[in-house]
Amino acid sequence: MSIHVVNLIEKSSLIKELHAYKRIASMNNYDFKLVKAHREFIWHKHPDTDEVFLGVEGSFEIHLRDKVLSVCPGDLVSIPKNVDHKPVCKTPCTILLIEPRGTLNTGDTGGDLTDTEVEDI
Repeated sequence: MSIHVVNLIEKSSLIKELHAYKRIASMNNYDFKLVKAHREFIWHKHPDTDEVFLGVEGSFEIHLRDKVLSVCPGDLVSIPKNVDHKPVCKTPCTILLIEPRGTLNTGDTGGDLTDTEVEDI
């Protein structure tokens, strides 16, 4: 086991493609994943787990059924399980997601945007 410091900006600079999830660390059965995004995602929820979003670079929104959350670099938001949400990245941004290993990005909605591949960087 190697113990080292992970710099979010340095790891982000290694990501060249959009919408590809990259694991940068793990804790117990949780993954810390970076993703560069520039799209309006789909409405979905995670019936079995909460999901944490941390703004790293750029800004994005998380649409809830009753409001819109604006997330800037350094901002963190936890979406409780079973809450419908839709991330919207109007400009390119980098997001850190913290969630149990194996959590699908599309939650219970599924579909063409489901990404099951997570690369370690």
